[in-house]
Amino acid sequence: MKTRIESDSIGALEVPEEAYYGVQSLRANRNFKITGHPMDGAFIKNLALVKKAAAITNCEAELLSEKKTAAIVKAADEVIDGKFDSEFITDPVQGGAGTSANMNMNEVIANRANEILGGARGSYDMVHPNDDVNMAQSTNDTIPTAGKMTVITLMQDLISEMKRLEKALYEKGLLFHDIVKMGRTQLEDAVPMTLGDTFNGYASMVARCIERLMTSCREMHSVNLGATAIGTGINASAYYEANVVKKLSRLFGSYLSQADNLFDATENLDSFVEVSGALKASVTSISKMCNDLRLLASGPRCGLHEINLPAMQNGSSIMPGKVNPVIPEVVTQASFLVCGHDLTITMAAEAGQMELNAFEPVLFHELFESIIAMTGAVATLTDNCVSGITANADRCRDLEENSVGIVTALNPYIGYVKSAHIAKTALKENKSLREVILEENILDEAKIDEIFDGVIADTVNAKVG
Repeated sequence: MKTRIESDSIGALEVPEEAYYGVQSLRANRNFKITGHPMDGAFIKNLALVKKAAAITNCEAELLSEKKTAAIVKAADEVIDGKFDSEFITDPVQGGAGTSANMNMNEVIANRANEILGGARGSYDMVHPNDDVNMAQSTNDTIPTAGKMTVITLMQDLISEMKRLEKALYEKGLLFHDIVKMGRTQLEDAVPMTLGDTFNGYASMVARCIERLMTSCREMHSVNLGATAIGTGINASAYYEANVVKKLSRLFGSYLSQADNLFDATENLDSFVEVSGALKASVTSISKMCNDLRLLASGPRCGLHEINLPAMQNGSSIMPGKVNPVIPEVVTQASFLVCGHDLTITMAAEAGQMELNAFEPVLFHELFESIIAMTGAVATLTDNCVSGITANADRCRDLEENSVGIVTALNPYIGYVKSAHIAKTALKENKSLREVILEENILDEAKIDEIFDGVIADTVNAKVG
């Protein structure tokens, strides 16, 4: 392999001749073999957008020549298009608060810009990664800004999938609106409800989660670009400070504003903790729903079996014909992942000192993965589970009719104590409630029909907010 020699303040290294990355990227690649994963693709594109906006703004401030600016912009656009994905060789979890990721971007853009201008990779005589590509910037404002942009980008897909799930659940609620079943509390028979009530309740929960996620993302639109190192804006022109976020907002296509207090926005990461908390709360509720679905579909002969989940794959390598609820299972595992990441994110945000938090890299890695994992989990839940759920109406009716849970409806007529006696007697003697009531001359047949039929009618006709 042919190499070129590049130097930084630490020393010299042999860099592959054809590489667009440089010495600092290579050094980071050797130092941080942590996850083995590449940096998130959306993060790379958003960081390139930051570099593009900075170059254009510095040119407008007459601090960067039009020639250099055009080359940097073209190189950044090529990065955004994914042309140089393989050149980003730094691990997403890295020391230095993201300096390696920032310099990886600066070196790739600088080398490509030099090439566009007729120069050689590694020369940096026409476009320099620090002096030109990183002009008026610091890792400490470019990385957090790109991080927030990436949360916005990834969250759009998640919100879209959540809305599809909400719609699918409401459709099942409508389809199952007249199927009466027994409700359960603490896994014990409670009172009658409809299967439609069950799915409408799930849909309502998802709608609330969507609102929670959208609310948590509002602070992501406030960025610290222009703060440079710690918030003072050192090495940035007044024009750049006043205009770079406006420029970036237009390029990004979603509204961004410069934070009111750049010191605060540079050193504190609580807004990311809020997003992670919203993810955790949402995926926890969705996982609880998946636990319910597994129980409702349990069987097929020895469980509740009130609903059928779509059969997606063989359930056993030894038990023929067994089918497992694999989609709800994987969603619950995604929930575990998000909850674990939330702890890491919380610890990373807390661990910062003074004017900077050095632990943004692991925070971003975990947060991006949480959003991506939850997006995939919700998508497969909608497409491969909820949309194909069918009801076993006869089974629901049989369980409801043979339950003692409906005894609650007798309270207004005969009181709690006598109702409890009827329930216990029915269970002990393996009789229906109706049989016990008639045998003990508590109510006549007509009154029993009136009460029980009224409960069923009220259940089916109940309005759901």
